[in-house]
Amino acid sequence: MTTNIAESVCAMLIDERDYPVVSIFNSIAKRFGEIFRERCAYVLKYKDNKFVPTVEKILRDNMSEGDPFYVENISRDKRQYTMFESGCTAKVDLLKRSCSCRKFNLVKKTCDHAMATLQLKHGEDYDLRVYDYSLPLYKLEEYFLAYSKSINVVPLEFEWRVPQELLDVNIIPPLVVTKLGRKKRKYVKGVANTFKSKRRNKCSLCKRPGHKRTTCNNNKS
Repeated sequence: MTTNIAESVCAMLIDERDYPVVSIFNSIAKRFGEIFRERCAYVLKYKDNKFVPTVEKILRDNMSEGDPFYVENISRDKRQYTMFESGCTAKVDLLKRSCSCRKFNLVKKTCDHAMATLQLKHGEDYDLRVYDYSLPLYKLEEYFLAYSKSINVVPLEFEWRVPQELLDVNIIPPLVVTKLGRKKRKYVKGVANTFKSKRRNKCSLCKRPGHKRTTCNNNKS
């Protein structure tokens, strides 16, 4: 898991970088085609849901967390509400889709404070109205659209249709100084290696780390 999408894709295609150009594009198309099919097949198992499974779970958790909150409609306009929970307060504006906790504003999913507000406003049927206050981007239809496009592979070279003006261009390869020795490859550390602590030497006499037997204070000889 990385904070940069380009680094994540590069780590996934680390072996394909040594392929010829055409093979690189075809390998990328094959890899992403497999990912698209897997994700569409996964979501098809939850076709009865309105939102993708991950968002559905978040909404259910927010419902449970918002049940014990005390809500008060101070402005009496059925728009702005004040939430009280264990010494903390939060303000929800349903019209602006905002909450003072900032979760509702940023991810555009009804937070636990907004859930408690909708329960007060709509009563027992509020679980059907939470979808109206979340971003439509999380719907199953939108998810399928993101993975509905096909990725075309590069055809064989004899099938290429290259304009004559491009064939007439004389492209000189760049000057590259080939270094001796084996080509070095950049090693991408995994999650297990990232948090792996360095091994420290331990003294064979006192069994304490940080020094060796020859420098141990217990070695009087």
